[in-house]
Amino acid sequence: MLLENKNAVIYGGGGSVGGAVARSFAREGARVFLAGRTPAALDRVAQEISGSGGDVETEQVDALDEKAVDRHADAVAEKAGAIDVSFNAIGHGDVQGTPLIDMPFEDFARPITNAMRSQFLTSRAAARHMLKRGSGVIMSITATTAREAIPNVGGTGVTFDAIESLCRQWACELGPQGIRVVWLQTTGLPDAIRDTGELFPDYGTGREMTREELIAWLEGKTMLGRMTSLTEVGNVAAFMASDRAGGMTACAANITCGSVPDH
Repeated sequence: MLLENKNAVIYGGGGSVGGAVARSFAREGARVFLAGRTPAALDRVAQEISGSGGDVETEQVDALDEKAVDRHADAVAEKAGAIDVSFNAIGHGDVQGTPLIDMPFEDFARPITNAMRSQFLTSRAAARHMLKRGSGVIMSITATTAREAIPNVGGTGVTFDAIESLCRQWACELGPQGIRVVWLQTTGLPDAIRDTGELFPDYGTGREMTREELIAWLEGKTMLGRMTSLTEVGNVAAFMASDRAGGMTACAANITCGSVPDH
């Protein structure tokens, strides 16, 4: 198994992305510690993992709360003996569908501020324990909007740009101590797009879209004619967190189905 005897903390572990990553990590042998603000969501994921024989624990943690993040990381490290992997999958509270010229600054800045605070705090908390052993992997997730210009996405694209830049800085500072910092770059995730019955923004197409229309439009922007699945997110995350990806740091695993070609 790729992550046998590894201890992994997943922030936002009750969400669609965090849950997919947690399930994959557990299948690959990791002991997973789910952290998030909603106990019921964490418990649902934990029950799935434990029902499949995985080793999992949950804790209510606000990733924007500095003291709470530090306390939780300290407790995990003390109990498990080490933190080998830290994955941040928390939501950012972004607002989409409004042109920047009509958007309140607070709506634009919220996802940037939330992402930078949570990414910094969770990375720092894990790194302080990883330094003691001279190894570890810090991980995050971004999307095509980090590289593409799409109208009416508010602060989302800037947020993903900022996450990737912060990851590169963590990587160059922590690399000499044996700690890798990587991220997944995905398309939109159709498995996580809920059908609320309301139309989605037009994103420059000229008309609002249903869920099916949005997915078809996004699929048309990829070379493979499809979007990233949550299963792929989990599987690639497990590989990137494993020793088999030991030479990779300061980089993304591009699983955008060809939507964002690397140069």
